[in-house]
Amino acid sequence: MGLKAQLQHDLKDALRAVDAQRKSVIRMALAEITNAEIEQGMQSGETELDEKDVIAVLQKQAKRRQEAIDELEQVDRPELLAKEREELAILEEYLPEQLSREEIVEEARQVIEEIDATGMRDMGPVMGRLMSKLKGRADGHVVNEVVRELLSSR
Repeated sequence: MGLKAQLQHDLKDALRAVDAQRKSVIRMALAEITNAEIEQGMQSGETELDEKDVIAVLQKQAKRRQEAIDELEQVDRPELLAKEREELAILEEYLPEQLSREEIVEEARQVIEEIDATGMRDMGPVMGRLMSKLKGRADGHVVNEVVRELLSSR
């Protein structure tokens, strides 16, 4: 079962269970997927997103929630903070497991060796290859930090 089909199935389950929060988050995610399909369909003639694109839409939703959480922590709004965290947890159920910092370091070292990067001026090519390799499995900010650390020590 594809991710979109899983979301649709889980939406039905949430409706049956009268789980308002889950229902709301899944509906919002499905709406974003539909919007992306419409946008892509207008550009390429396709009508459905592939799994990779569906994951990208969900990651964008999760990133928005994480940014909201970061802001709410600064302004001390515990009731809204709890809601955003619950929504993020629901979205994360559908996303691939994120790599640990150690795994990112390992992947970055491999790419640096492949490209034979010698310093910070090679940051662009390293990041380009590494992000395409880790797409959807690692936060870009963490990857950037790791690559900067590794290249600055060369």
